[in-house]
Formats: sequence, C-alpha cells, structure tokens
Amino acid sequence: MLSKSLLTFFALCLALTASAQKKEEKKWDVNNPPGEFKEVEFTVSEGTWMNLDVSPDGRQIAFDLLGDIYVMPISGGEAKALRQGLAWEVQPRFSPDGKKLLFTSDAGGGDNIWMMDVDGANAKQVTSESFRLLNNAVWMPDGQYFIARKHFTSQRSLGAGEMWMYHFSGGEGIQLTKRKNDQQDVNEPCVSPDGRYVYFSEDMYPGGYFQYNKDPNSQIFVIRRYDRQEGKTEDITGGPGGACRPQLSNDGKKLSFVRRVREQSVLFIHELSTGKEFPIYEGLSKDQQEAWTIFGIYPGFDWMPDDKHIVIWGQGKLWKVDAANGKAAQIPFSVKAKHRFQETVRFDNPVFTDQFDIHVIRHAKTSPDGKLLVFNATGYLWKKICPTARPSDLRTAKFSNTNRLFLPTARRSCT
Repeated sequence: MLSKSLLTFFALCLALTASAQKKEEKKWDVNNPPGEFKEVEFTVSEGTWMNLDVSPDGRQIAFDLLGDIYVMPISGGEAKALRQGLAWEVQPRFSPDGKKLLFTSDAGGGDNIWMMDVDGANAKQVTSESFRLLNNAVWMPDGQYFIARKHFTSQRSLGAGEMWMYHFSGGEGIQLTKRKNDQQDVNEPCVSPDGRYVYFSEDMYPGGYFQYNKDPNSQIFVIRRYDRQEGKTEDITGGPGGACRPQLSNDGKKLSFVRRVREQSVLFIHELSTGKEFPIYEGLSKDQQEAWTIFGIYPGFDWMPDDKHIVIWGQGKLWKVDAANGKAAQIPFSVKAKHRFQETVRFDNPVFTDQFDIHVIRHAKTSPDGKLLVFNATGYLWKKICPTARPSDLRTAKFSNTNRLFLPTARRSCT
C-alpha cells in the first residue's frame, strides 16, 4: 500500500495541476476585460490619422477610425462598422480579389495581422507573434501571401522594423530585409503589381541612431526598393524633405509618396521610368518623420483602379485627388462610433499628510549657551530648545535690518 505521505504528495500534485488548468481557462479577453464600464455612442464626420484602402473594383473604401474598422461606398455616406470593440484595429487592406481584408489588431494580446471577409464575418488571427509584433500588412498579387512590418525594440529606443512575408494561413514567416540597427525605422511596405519589388520607407538620417532633433527639411526617410528576385536593395527617392508612405499605381508605373516641404506635408508623384517627380496636393496633415514611426510615417492611402485619382486622408477628411492636376474633392462620411470605457482602477495615494517626520535637516546651529538649536527643514527655519523641546516654526518671525537673527557657529551640544 502507498504510504500516507506519498498519497498526500500525489494529491498535492493533482491540486496544483487542476489549479494551473483553471488559470489557463481564464485567458484575458482584450475586448471583455473584468470590471465596470460604460458605453458611449456618438456620430462624427471627420477623424484623426485614418488609414484607408480602395476596393479592387473601385466601389468601396475601407478605413479605420479610433481603432475600429469601417467600410462605405466610394462616393461617401454613412459608413458600416466591420470591427468595433476595445481592441485597437487599424490598417485595413483589400485582397486582390476583393473578398478579404487584412488588418492589424491587438485583440489577441499584441499587434498581429488578422483577416476577415469584406462584410466583417469570419475574422481570425493569422500571425502569432508574441514579442516582435506586426503591422502595416499588404497583399502579394497572388492573394496567397502578404508582407508586413515586424517591430524590433532595443534598450534605448522604441525600435526599428524589418519586412517579413507570411502565408495567409499563418506560419512563422520569411524574412526579406534585415534592419541595420535597433533605432532607425523601416516601415510602410508596398508591393509591385508583378510581386517582384517591395517598396518601403527607411530612416537614413546620419548618425546611425534615433535622434530627437532631426531636420525634416534635410533628409530623414527615403523610399527604398527590395528586389525579391536578386535580393538587393536600392534607393528610389529621397532628398530634401525626405520621402515616406510609398504607394504604387495599379499599373506599376507611378509611385505616390509624402514629402515635407518646409512646414507642410505634400503628396508627390514619382515616375519610375524617368525619375521625374512633382507635387500634386498640399492639403495633408503633418507627417511624423521626426517622431517614432511604429505604425507608419503617414496613414495608408490608395489609387483608384483607373490610376486617375488618389484617395487619401488629410486635415480630418477623406479626399479624392486628381493625379494629373492635383484638384481634390472631399468624400463625405459619417460614422456612428460606439466605444466602451472601462472604469479606471484607482488607489488611494495621498499626495501629502498634515504631519510627518523629518528625516533630513540642514544648516543646524546651536546658540552660544547651547540651549537653542536652529535648523532648516522643508524650506523653513525651525528652533528647538535643547534637549527635548518640540521644534517651533520661525516662518512668521519678523526681523528688521537692525534686528536680525544671527546664528554664529558654536559647539553642537544639542541632540
């Protein structure tokens, strides 16, 4: 028979196993955390930092607003919510066949790439990074793979990025580019129509590390191109004002991007065959070239299928910009936003108390007869009759020029 102590040991092991399994079952749900909350609904017709994408047939726009994802007709109007909740979900991108949407979500506990049907159904997490997180996913032309920016951090900075390719079914991914350090960012991938080239923005500011005093009218970010066939990387455009958020036209002949011109971020077009480039629209909001660019330097935008117009966010609105003459027409939208606010966990931490013990005193001086001690504490002078009297405050004492309080150095017989 088993001894009593052995039986006790087995019972303890079973109890610990059951407890561990119970804890595993209580997995944290980002969209439904414990605690009190309230829900707020409001309607908006403008938004901040809205990433968008145009459907392959040109009939719809998908965009994010306040961490939720919406879709609406290309002409504008009331947007339909596809994803709402506490999770932060941004950067929607239509698949080449227009049936799926890729997006970035932290619903699984960290930023990963998710996929859903265009009506919001069948949402699922595709990648499963737990430390080096992902964002800014873009489809490959075959609709089987996508490229995303993987985020690396260091002890000093908020990190840098690399381009990685994943299959839509998941997996560990394939590395395409290697970061040069952990402080200068690489971001905003865009794929050529034939799938050979991956365009992206990279911080090329001199010094080899992140700096807080960079000059945007010099050159911070440039647009580079990685050749998947030959494995080499080359610069496409940069120079004064830099270049960021590359977006190829559907025919692959033109590259639109954002550049800083003095204090204004401006939409440019670069002709790949000639290298000629020109500004077309100045109504953008300020890009983030000087700052940390974890989610990109400027929100994602897209060309219309006929390559005659670009749809982009700027100054809180959505705009349809003529690629030939830069004329912009506003695309009106209305969003019925619904957000849940958790009650803040608060602890009682008094800033001060009426009475407290002083542990540090300064400039202590005793009177010549050794009966009085004067010292400085908490910014005021105090006096104490030696040896046991309680100190009293001298703040209200008044001294004229002819009746000052002199505290000559003397022996310190008072404790």
